[in-house]
Amino acid sequence: ASSTMFQTITTSDDGERGQVGIGTLIVFIALVLVAAIAAGVLINTAGFLQSQAEATGQESTDLVSERIDVTSTVGIVNETNGSSSGDLQEIRVGVAGAAGSNQIDLSSATIQAVGPNGQRNLIFTDTNETTTTVANGSTQLGNVSEIPDGAFAVQNSSGNFVPASEAVLNDEERFPVVFNPETEPFGEGAGEGTYFGEGDTSSLDIVSPSGATTSVELRAPDLFNEDGEAVRL
Repeated sequence: ASSTMFQTITTSDDGERGQVGIGTLIVFIALVLVAAIAAGVLINTAGFLQSQAEATGQESTDLVSERIDVTSTVGIVNETNGSSSGDLQEIRVGVAGAAGSNQIDLSSATIQAVGPNGQRNLIFTDTNETTTTVANGSTQLGNVSEIPDGAFAVQNSSGNFVPASEAVLNDEERFPVVFNPETEPFGEGAGEGTYFGEGDTSSLDIVSPSGATTSVELRAPDLFNEDGEAVRL
């Protein structure tokens, strides 16, 4: 009797055990597929976040290190109008790359200037943007008075205006950034005959291509003594 009961139980459970095994296998495969998909999504997300974090970190580093330092601020008293008029014929701001910075392209920098005649965003130029030509037949800048409204220029150590391709700060190169005191916001505008001069003040925010900002204040002396002299601003 015990032998018959054992055989009956064994026989009746065979089919059910097979069905349970197939169901478990299907569920297991489904779980593996879901886990694989989830792992793929997580890996892609992690890669994206890593790239974004690296880019953000580089931008943050550049914002601190890729900064333009101001080394000097000088004005040249206007010889044409005479010192009695109290005008400047040019404004020169010496700049250099901050410690640890890489090459900084001055032609891609912007300068936000506030002066006696309002506010203006200034961009790099190496041309006078007029029909006036110089000896080489081009509209390349010949002197500071040709710098147009809304612009600044860059000179080298020899006093020559440099093109955009050469206006790059590095460990060895330093340049004076040059402004026309007749243009806005220093004066009333090119050709208007009003210049930045005695007792005038202006503020400059020099923004590097990476977005780092350097602020500088220009303060002209209350009295100019000689034509053509350099005065500290």
